[in-house]
Amino acid sequence: MATTAQTETAPWPWPDSLDAMIAAPEYHRLVLENDRIRVLDTRIPVGDIVPVHTHRWPAVYYTIVAGDFVRRDPEGNVLFDSRTVPGLLTRAEATFMECLQPHSVENVSKNEIHLISVELKDSHKLFIGEVRQES
Repeated sequence: MATTAQTETAPWPWPDSLDAMIAAPEYHRLVLENDRIRVLDTRIPVGDIVPVHTHRWPAVYYTIVAGDFVRRDPEGNVLFDSRTVPGLLTRAEATFMECLQPHSVENVSKNEIHLISVELKDSHKLFIGEVRQES
């Protein structure tokens, strides 16, 4: 039995210039990339503000060194402040997050934030249909 599926890529509304590797390369180091995943090593020093950037693909984020941060939209409005969730960043852990729209990140902790993200490029493919052929 043969199976074929047709897929298409969902549109991304923001320019490539906002991609984390282009807009904030001093904070994101490329570890591995192929047609299915991209792995980034991210470090944010104490007090630094990462420039506005996006994360085009959903990802698994593994926090190596946790720290409080504030995520803001391009206009400076607070999207998320980790200090509002007590105990959120008390240890290393993995989390899954969907794509991230344009945002900046400020490290408001007493230590460098360090995380690894595994971005899932294939997750943006939409299932259109499947044809099964009996042999």
